[in-house]
Amino acid sequence: MSRASLDKKPTEVASMFDGIARRYDLTNDLISLGQDRRWRKHTVDAVAALPGERVLDLAAGTGTSSEPFADEGVEVVPCDFSVGMLEVGKRRRPDLPFVAGDATALPFADASFDAVTISFGLRNVVDTSAALREMLRVTRPGGRIVICEFSEPTWKPFRVLYTDVFMRLLPVVAGAVTKEKGSYEYLVESIRTWPTQPELAHLMLDAGWEGAAYRNLSGGLVALHRAVRPA
Repeated sequence: MSRASLDKKPTEVASMFDGIARRYDLTNDLISLGQDRRWRKHTVDAVAALPGERVLDLAAGTGTSSEPFADEGVEVVPCDFSVGMLEVGKRRRPDLPFVAGDATALPFADASFDAVTISFGLRNVVDTSAALREMLRVTRPGGRIVICEFSEPTWKPFRVLYTDVFMRLLPVVAGAVTKEKGSYEYLVESIRTWPTQPELAHLMLDAGWEGAAYRNLSGGLVALHRAVRPA
């Protein structure tokens, strides 16, 4: 399987994730040293969905990020453009309504969700601004967005260690588990070229969201971005 390029062509990226779907969740646990579970919990808390509310979980992959919402009585719709990921998720959680969809052209009606969230997936979309506008379109007025994404560590010594050491080791470790080193070389490159926390906040505002703010997790290794659709 050929790795995706930073052009982020949807067919290439989807194919890449199809190839690593079976061991994707295990690999995430290993390379994050279990921190991904903590980040997911913070994301769920930030969305603050109530039972009966409807939440769109984009880049849901195998549904790991959707499960906490469903288990709390929230109507969650996991959506991803990797059919391979969705198939793995559907086998594990047949009760979840997995939907195949492109974040830049969502197959949902206007204002059909109380909240939309996307974790570690926005940087893989071909057009970030278009995706932010689409998420705005499907969110009801007054509804909210929560984005969890890799970001820029705030402490310089850690930022240097992260960039010069961890980024080089990640494809090696992940490749040993998934047998797809090239996929994780792409993922590292996508993290390196991703906007900083303030830059992403500005993109959210430009897309029409209101009150964009962010909170750093793990020293800025990951950031939670939040905003609301104007009422």
